[in-house]
Amino acid sequence: MKAEIITIGDEILIGQIVDTNSAFISKELNKIGISVHQITSIQDEREHILQSLKEAKERVDIVIITGGLGPTKDDITKKCLCEFFGDKLVRNNEVLKHIEELFEKYIDTPISDLNRDQALIPSKATVLPNKYGTAAGMWFEEDGKVFISMPGVPYEMKELTKDELIPRLMKNFSRPVILHKTVITYGLGESALADKIESWEDNLPKEIKLAYLPNLGKVRLRLTARGNDEEYLKNLIDGQITDLHEIIGDVIYGYEDDDLVEVLIARMLAEKGWTLSTAESCSGGRLAVKFTRAPGSSATFKGSIVSYATEVKKELLGVSEELIEQRSVVSAEVAEAMAVNARKKFHTDFAISTTGNAGPTKGDSDAEIGTVFIAIATPNGVTSEKFMFGNHREKVIGKTVNKAMELLQQAVIKCRDSS
Repeated sequence: MKAEIITIGDEILIGQIVDTNSAFISKELNKIGISVHQITSIQDEREHILQSLKEAKERVDIVIITGGLGPTKDDITKKCLCEFFGDKLVRNNEVLKHIEELFEKYIDTPISDLNRDQALIPSKATVLPNKYGTAAGMWFEEDGKVFISMPGVPYEMKELTKDELIPRLMKNFSRPVILHKTVITYGLGESALADKIESWEDNLPKEIKLAYLPNLGKVRLRLTARGNDEEYLKNLIDGQITDLHEIIGDVIYGYEDDDLVEVLIARMLAEKGWTLSTAESCSGGRLAVKFTRAPGSSATFKGSIVSYATEVKKELLGVSEELIEQRSVVSAEVAEAMAVNARKKFHTDFAISTTGNAGPTKGDSDAEIGTVFIAIATPNGVTSEKFMFGNHREKVIGKTVNKAMELLQQAVIKCRDSS
């Protein structure tokens, strides 16, 4: 069972917005055993839309379209769908009632004829109610193929996908089982990791495929199993992961299918009643963002000082001017002082600090671009490590954050196991 996603909108093609809709839809389809064969982004242009629909119909069983359903003249998706299916627009009273209720309850501006015209729906379409917007979803069937048109507004599209699209697809199509398990590893590059698991990879069962997904200091190993027996496939993947732990268990730090590493760290801290703070320089607050985006994070994460400027390291973190002059702001000693002082200032059990030179200029230090020091203060003392993360600014910052999470997880586990 194959699907194609077509996103309509010039704003995607000129880079004004990022197409997050396709990623969301693909993930939801994959959960129910439908493979996305192709994703296509096209202009709001009649011939382009019609040609894309024709080609998609020849390739796949399900065509999902997002965008081009607004009230303005440049939104031509419905007219193109009518032309493609030899259909005409008719007013749908239920959709019109919904639009009028939305304007009455939530929208300050008066309803216009353009808004009312959004209730014009191709007569052959089954309406997919859009609770959160004025553009209804539409379901077409022709020659054994299904076409679904949904609004491009992400939160509207997501609710339609979950409430209407996925249940209808599950009801109308028999599908294979597709299972994924993604193992997160830190500390080995892609090629080194491939060398270590080569024999294991060569002997994977035919039902399982492996993909390497490298990203700034970590490599994810995604195992995908496809078949008809879900229990059999689950046991097959679990067995392979058990074997994988025997080979590279020292660099496996969790599973993407489960909680994020920051959630795992927070859980370990909460179990012991421990707390955490951060003192960030080159990472610019990104560690704090990771720890605060999970609900309930205030139980373990107490706060952060983003000491990007040297004077902030002195005034707020209490790093001595003498130490900075002797060792420079990018040094193990300053990183350790930042972590120790953050731990004291926030009264936390753990504190982690970052200081480095992400580039493109050297700033207040002569350290080579890409030089980063990460320090962790724990109930047992403070340690730091030096890293060279290259010469690309975003790459340096991303690697710093990932490595900091890795080191912190190790430190928390070590303290937990020794307590």
